[in-house]
Amino acid sequence: MAEKFQPLSVSKLDNDYDVIVIGSGGTGLSAAIQANELGMKTVVLEKEEELGGNTNRASSGMNAAETNVQLQHGVIDNVADFYHETYKDGGRLNDKDMLGYFVYHTAPAIDWLADHGIKLDDITITGGMSRKRTHRPASMAPIGGFLVKSLLEVVQKENIPVFNKVKVNKLLQDDEGKVIGVEANADGLIKTIHAKAVILATGGFGASKEYMKRFRPDLADYKTTNQPGATGDGLKLAEGVGGELMQMDLVQVHPTVQQDNPHVYLIGEAVRGEGAILVNAEGNRFVNELNTRKIVSNAITALPEHSAYLIFDQGIRDHAKAIEFYDKVGLVVHGDTIEDLAKNLNMDPENLKKTVATWNEAVENHDDKEFHRTTGMDRGITKPGFFAIHIAPAIHYTMGGIHINTKTQVLDGNGDVIKGLYAAGEVAGGLHGNNRVGGNSIAETIVFGRQAGQQVTVYARGLK
Repeated sequence: MAEKFQPLSVSKLDNDYDVIVIGSGGTGLSAAIQANELGMKTVVLEKEEELGGNTNRASSGMNAAETNVQLQHGVIDNVADFYHETYKDGGRLNDKDMLGYFVYHTAPAIDWLADHGIKLDDITITGGMSRKRTHRPASMAPIGGFLVKSLLEVVQKENIPVFNKVKVNKLLQDDEGKVIGVEANADGLIKTIHAKAVILATGGFGASKEYMKRFRPDLADYKTTNQPGATGDGLKLAEGVGGELMQMDLVQVHPTVQQDNPHVYLIGEAVRGEGAILVNAEGNRFVNELNTRKIVSNAITALPEHSAYLIFDQGIRDHAKAIEFYDKVGLVVHGDTIEDLAKNLNMDPENLKKTVATWNEAVENHDDKEFHRTTGMDRGITKPGFFAIHIAPAIHYTMGGIHINTKTQVLDGNGDVIKGLYAAGEVAGGLHGNNRVGGNSIAETIVFGRQAGQQVTVYARGLK
């Protein structure tokens, strides 16, 4: 994703920094940029060879409310609606303080990115939202790779040191329990690096068999959309110094994942947001496609074959650029007509034709009598050609994680702050409740990444 950016050689790794950021995804890079701009000597340590973590795999966009971009697109939104919809979609299990901080800081996060030349000028919608608040680049490129590449350009311009293949083994503490640095394995050498504060931006545990067996044994054999490094390292580091883990059984299964090949591909929610429908093996719809991920995943799992097909046309394809990539890697079935497509899917052509006709009528009248869908209905499935992608649910996101407060400070089992330790992004629990809304995780990386960068600065300035 970030071919041009060259991480530094381990020989350039200093023994002392103001701030150590562990992880190079959207959260880690945002935190590092923010701390650096506030005068902190900052370093980013990444254990994998590739930078960007799970952020590279994000495809839909970044949710934000009351932005100028929305107004430019004629969308009138308000932060309170964003709060209430996210709270409801999270089963009302969201940490209210974190959620409040989050929704009110999404619009400033869009502006902050724009100030750094990272413009998200287009908008779409995802499941569980009533309005278009999912911001993405005007090119409609998948948000993840675009964001990582853009943030790394800022990192390069600001000369923030980034090292890959450096794995942090443990956090160092002083006699009072303050976190004062890390012990890391850098190119086979064990290195001690001191700092005033450490930020955990290591992502979730969606690729960790160990954590799944411990907290969600029922999902232990599910495939995952996560990159192989999402093994919960930050959770282990936090637990090692008494950090509390919360809501660890809350794991999101993403409904639309192509997993017929050894490589698993997430088919972003934007495809449904732009108008695609889901049908079963008979060619019938069976769910409101833009209900929450939990509800849609459960509906697919309840089908006899535990899988379904996304159906869309060239008009939808024109508005979801990620489909070009899905097609390039061989995931998309084609048909000149709906009947053609049905034959290629071994489906009854008349049945699929009838399903699509009923759907097109619902779009025209803006009234989905069958499943009461009200969003993602800007266009029907009418423009040749016609396409399908075979999908099934897979582990996608871990809502649980390290217990933090709105200042991203890590808390122990008594609710006390572990001084010098901060966590943000998917490694932290509490924001999303029992279901993360599409587009909220990228927003979380920027909102809480920035907050972590600001709060470590406040803390470091206060140290004598």
